[in-house]
Amino acid sequence: MKDKLNVALVGLGFGGAFAGIYREHPSVGELTLFDVDRSLAEKTAARIGGAGIAPDFEAILRDPSIDAVHLVTPIPLHAEQSAAVLEAGKHCACTVPMATSLRDIRRIVEAKRKSGKNYMMMETTLYTYQFLYAERMKTEGRFGKIQVLRGSHYQDMAGWPDYWMGLPPMWYGTHAIAPMVALSGSRIARVHAFGSGTMSEELVRRYGNPFPVETAIFAFENGLKGEATRSLFETARTYQEGMFVYGSDASLEWGFADNDPPLITTLAPPREGRRGGVTETTVTPMPNDYSDLPEALWHFTVGGNFDPLNPQESLKTGAGGGHHGSHAHLVHEFVSSSLCGRRPRIDEILGANITAAGICAHESALRDGEEVVIPVF
Repeated sequence: MKDKLNVALVGLGFGGAFAGIYREHPSVGELTLFDVDRSLAEKTAARIGGAGIAPDFEAILRDPSIDAVHLVTPIPLHAEQSAAVLEAGKHCACTVPMATSLRDIRRIVEAKRKSGKNYMMMETTLYTYQFLYAERMKTEGRFGKIQVLRGSHYQDMAGWPDYWMGLPPMWYGTHAIAPMVALSGSRIARVHAFGSGTMSEELVRRYGNPFPVETAIFAFENGLKGEATRSLFETARTYQEGMFVYGSDASLEWGFADNDPPLITTLAPPREGRRGGVTETTVTPMPNDYSDLPEALWHFTVGGNFDPLNPQESLKTGAGGGHHGSHAHLVHEFVSSSLCGRRPRIDEILGANITAAGICAHESALRDGEEVVIPVF
């Protein structure tokens, strides 16, 4: 087993947020950067204290010294590039969504299994302060029986790169869907979904998608149900990647805006002579769960809120880290699982179910709510 993993990071817009984490990870050897804008690669390398720069993506695939590739590239490239990385005999991590068609999901799954290398979908919501707290509540039995799950992702994409324009909302529904799947302990098996609203013809034209908003009801194999709503265009709503867990004893609801702390509600039996149980709701700031990370990465979980003069105090509160502290956890899971030969937590099976649920939800919406069965991968 190798002591260190040589990694290439491809796509340095949003991907640049991961460069320093790889650079400081104690189990990463050589780091190579690539972006179609070479000046961005050069600036990123200088910012993090040095890294190699590849001339093009194909050079990364050909380089036998590179063990793993993290793709942070435009959505239309995910399937083709993920398959190419795996077929080149390298571990692959890719930002969400895994793909935008069931056929391309199958292609990635087949490439992963033929290569014997790891595939990891880098879903940020599964390592946020909020998700890790909810996961701990579940492990400790604080929810009681989970009764229903919800997810939401509200975002206005006006002015974003061209490939986003008119994108079917549920094709990029992973942030709303992933926490439900992970907390349910089951896979999504069926979906009924509806599209709602109208948007400009210019937005409709690219993908043939008429809906700015889509809402889906998911049926899990274990009998649980979940609901998710995703908006992308012409809908006035503050940004939020929301997770909602409703249990028999307690519930957790994401705050109204993305950075608002969650609300936790507990339910007690009715007081004598009264109808209905007694509920108490508290706004609950999230702690920062960094204990499973190498110490060198701790500061990335709080980002600019890290105080090197008072490190332990600044690390307590879940605030400031990329996507609610998730970036360092994602990198560590990809690196550590690839080095020791185990499956990453968000492997091709979980990633495929999360992504396919959104693809099938859009198909159901186009059929006015007709049930669509989610394939098994």
